[in-house]
Amino acid sequence: VQLVESGGGLVQSGGSLRLSCAASGSIFTSGSVFSIFKMNWYRQAPGEQRAMVATIRSSGDTNYADSVKGRFTISRDNAKKTVYLQMNNLKPEDTAVYYCGAGVHVPDYWGQGTQVTVSS
Repeated sequence: VQLVESGGGLVQSGGSLRLSCAASGSIFTSGSVFSIFKMNWYRQAPGEQRAMVATIRSSGDTNYADSVKGRFTISRDNAKKTVYLQMNNLKPEDTAVYYCGAGVHVPDYWGQGTQVTVSS
């Protein structure tokens, strides 16, 4: 099972980034199987615990942390077995390693993370 994040980088405050997470391996054998999973973006800043940023269910329903509502958008393309996180109006406090997580209820599988750094 592989979840591979990409799209992180260094951006100025107010800028935008789009993260992607591509799923592959023995579990994610097809888009139909992928579509069953609840996909999540979490982030972890230095010295802090990993925290949920956004979630998208198989139904398409989404949920966001209060700190990112109105700025971040999670979406999924089941045919491509990929989940995205569009991040707009980034702030220095968004600086963290962003992780993709997949599970039927809670995340059972994790990616390796991608660094997002927002300069002031």
